[in-house]
Amino acid sequence: MLQRICVLWLTECIYCSNFVYHLGDGRLKCHKCHKKISKKKINKIITLIDAFVEDETALQTSKRLHFSYLSVQKSFLYFRVLCSIISQDEYEKVKNLPCEYEEYFYIENSKKKIKRSIFEAINFLTFDYNNHIYTILLPPIINYEDSFSDKDFKKFKRDSKLIKVNKFHNNINKFWNYLEKNILHYKGVDKDKFGYFLKELEFKYNHSKEEAKDLLIKEYFKQ
Repeated sequence: MLQRICVLWLTECIYCSNFVYHLGDGRLKCHKCHKKISKKKINKIITLIDAFVEDETALQTSKRLHFSYLSVQKSFLYFRVLCSIISQDEYEKVKNLPCEYEEYFYIENSKKKIKRSIFEAINFLTFDYNNHIYTILLPPIINYEDSFSDKDFKKFKRDSKLIKVNKFHNNINKFWNYLEKNILHYKGVDKDKFGYFLKELEFKYNHSKEEAKDLLIKEYFKQ
């Protein structure tokens, strides 16, 4: 799929799919939308999307391709924004289907044995629409910390999803396990950026790598 896209955009405009012709400076120009297309820039974007979907970090990619780390980091953040946009578009298509949902509390592994770390947890709802996952971040619960006694906390921990759910082997649980495993790849995620990483993993979970690359390339050049 990726090779097909790389070849196709040399004869069709990557923005509007119309005919392109070659300019004397090596660039392409669309005869309809009149956009001038840099081959070098397009190849760079497609290469970065490929690395992003293959789960390379920005640091790994910058070293392998000899690109600026800050440039790659910025591109990867934008790809996560695109994942969120695609996720929302797909949700609009499935939102009327029957679904199951569960609430989840994500806590870093290093803090899971700390009794009151629940108040630092990032909680979100996970919906399953016929094996299509969709997530929504919930407000933080740290504001309620002072009102919880140790007795309240023990009951809350026993009743909540803080303890890994093993009872049901459904798609929601599979996604949680996928998230817990793959979030470690980033070696720490800031809370204010967690939503972007959550949507990235939701997007990757819902699609094969080839599908993900194709969707991201199309969304990138649609913007």
